[in-house]
Amino acid sequence: MNFPKIVMVKNQFPASPAVDVSFEVRRGLEALKLSAKVRPGQRVAITAGSRGVTDMVKAIAAVAAFFKELGAEPFVAPAMGSHGGATDQGQADMLAHLGITPETVGAPIQSSIATDKIGETSFGQPVVIGRDFTQADHVVVVNRVKPHTSFRGVVESGLCKMLTIGMGKETGAKLAHSQFYQHGFETVVRDIAGVVMDKVPVVCGVALVENHYEQTAYLKVCGPREFIKTDSELLEKARNFLGRVPFKNVDLLIVDEMGKNISGSGMDSNVTGRIMNQVTPEPSERQFKRIFVRELTPESEGNALGVGTADFAAQRLVEKIDLEKTRVNCVTASVPEKGRIPLSYDQDAAAVTTALQTVGLEDFGKARVVWIKNTLELGRMFVSEALAEEAAARDNIVLEGSLTAMPFDDGGNLPFGLFSR
Repeated sequence: MNFPKIVMVKNQFPASPAVDVSFEVRRGLEALKLSAKVRPGQRVAITAGSRGVTDMVKAIAAVAAFFKELGAEPFVAPAMGSHGGATDQGQADMLAHLGITPETVGAPIQSSIATDKIGETSFGQPVVIGRDFTQADHVVVVNRVKPHTSFRGVVESGLCKMLTIGMGKETGAKLAHSQFYQHGFETVVRDIAGVVMDKVPVVCGVALVENHYEQTAYLKVCGPREFIKTDSELLEKARNFLGRVPFKNVDLLIVDEMGKNISGSGMDSNVTGRIMNQVTPEPSERQFKRIFVRELTPESEGNALGVGTADFAAQRLVEKIDLEKTRVNCVTASVPEKGRIPLSYDQDAAAVTTALQTVGLEDFGKARVVWIKNTLELGRMFVSEALAEEAAARDNIVLEGSLTAMPFDDGGNLPFGLFSR
């Protein structure tokens, strides 16, 4: 097989000032004068989602330490909708995979999918929130703000989405998603978030924005009535940091790994261009003709929502799919399409060969191929010879090394771990 030669390239993203997460969280909490609201012995629920946010452990630990000093009793509760198979233990396991444990955050983990109805939306639908939040004396919402993988608006992923979907557990998340079809994402999020802030003792939020290098670039602590404003302002900052593959008309995108810790859709649709959500139209042009995904992250606990956005998958990935967890998440999010299992192959070489055979190429050596670790880490990537000259002509891209053959081993598989150097 005449596979194209490849070369590693480095994206030179602009640097951003380092943020002392623990210091900024404490300073923000102190500015809210919470000692006037929080009494000794009161229970404070701190949300924890299922995403791989770099400084989430630091942020939650700083929140827990602050409330302990006020004499309160903080605890961490999963706010991840139906992830983790929508079970108590499954969600606790997901947090542990993300490094969120009683030892690392200095507070107990209370994992329960039990819910309470707290009201109704303006559309007449029930608003359901996790009992661990409704029965707490105070709730602190901690989340990263970033562009959503399926929806577009002034408010996307952030504090309000955590109120609407994450804190609703499986039942609340399903109810919210079911209303997106008729009323739109942002309208429903604003509506449900308003009910939650009226009925649940949300005392404040901690919002983080990450830069191209997955470092915290911005952090803001705010009161609940500032959630929408904070989400909107930080979303614009997050858009500027959104990673992209800087090439068009790519024949094949190879993705080493997908997973819930990387993106809610396993692979971020802002990168792949594959949305597969009937509420949001697909992009008018496809950047990648074919996508081949090779592995599922351990942090996903077998949840492979998003695998259906690929055309081909490695058999090793398919064998790690927990069909029940994937089904639960796909149905809850109203995206059964994203749970479809692509054509799978025992050998990476066979998958690459088939992918290139289906894009109308006469000379595979001239194929436009990009190979990335995942859709979150785009600082380094391999590009094929057909893209190398284009890459070298860009001011923000540096070629590292020289063109070489694709490194298939004797078993016809590509190695992992080539992007960390």
